[in-house]
Formats: sequence, structure tokens, C-alpha cells
Amino acid sequence: MAFERQHTVAFTGHRTYAGEAAEELYARIDRLAAAGATTFLSGMARGFDLAAAEAVLQRRREGLAMRLVAVVPFASQAASFPEEDRNRFRRILTETDEVIVLSPKYYPGCYQARNDFLVDHAAHLIAWYNGSRGGTQYTFLRAARQGLAIHNLSPEIQPDPQLFP
Repeated sequence: MAFERQHTVAFTGHRTYAGEAAEELYARIDRLAAAGATTFLSGMARGFDLAAAEAVLQRRREGLAMRLVAVVPFASQAASFPEEDRNRFRRILTETDEVIVLSPKYYPGCYQARNDFLVDHAAHLIAWYNGSRGGTQYTFLRAARQGLAIHNLSPEIQPDPQLFP
């Protein structure tokens, strides 16, 4: 695990994400890479996390110099995913630069530990946060408290620029 926080971007978002902000996701990745971001962290959850990981891999195939790190909360995370998402998860893992598995097995709080890891190791957070309660909200608010630059792609919640750089 060798990456510098100031050059690292984490992703968080809802499982219900279905590609609504794909163009903006690619544009944000491009802008942050142009500004010096070299490492992108995905928590590998269904929905936005997997889409963001695929976007990083696509940009890397197109020649951008960037690393993708999969931060997996527990070893069998994808076991309960629908087959299509399980296959996406496995395919992404074969192309990542690094896989960090935080726990060999599920335990209460393991998703929060994954979300803490994402925030604690990044300077930027690209989010698909619509204001609903849950892990994405937790991660979004924790990132805000820690002063990460937040890039929320959901039109439903736009952070106050005075609070979120």
C-alpha cells in the first residue's frame, strides 16, 4: 500500500446508481488526474463504486497514468451480489493495481471500516450522494468533516461551496 493521500481520490455512492452521471464521472476523473491525482480508491460496492472503478480502468486503457486500488471490506463481499455484479466485481479485481482486503470475514461494522479507510487515505471524494441515509451519507459527511474536496455528481445534493472546497 504505497500511495500518497494528496494524490488520491476515493469514490462513494449509492447501489442504485445506474450510470446517470457517467459523462461527469469521466470528466471529474480526467480533471483530477490532470491536477495530479494518481491513485483512485473504490470500495467495490454495487452501483456507483463498481461504475467508478470501471471508469478508472477505461481511462487507464486510454493511456492516462493512474492506479486503481480496490478496498474490499471483507473477503466474500461479492458473494451476495447478483451474478452480473459478481462478474463485474471479479473482472475489475483482475485489472486493479492493488487489492486491499480489510477483513477475512464479515463482521458488524466492516462496511464502516472500509468507508473510514477510503476517507482516511484520500484528498478528494467523488460521490453519488442523493441525501438518503446510509453508508454513502456517512462517508460523505465524514469526508466533509475531514476537509476532503468533495465532488458530488448527484444533482439532488450540492454542497455549499463555503463548506466543501
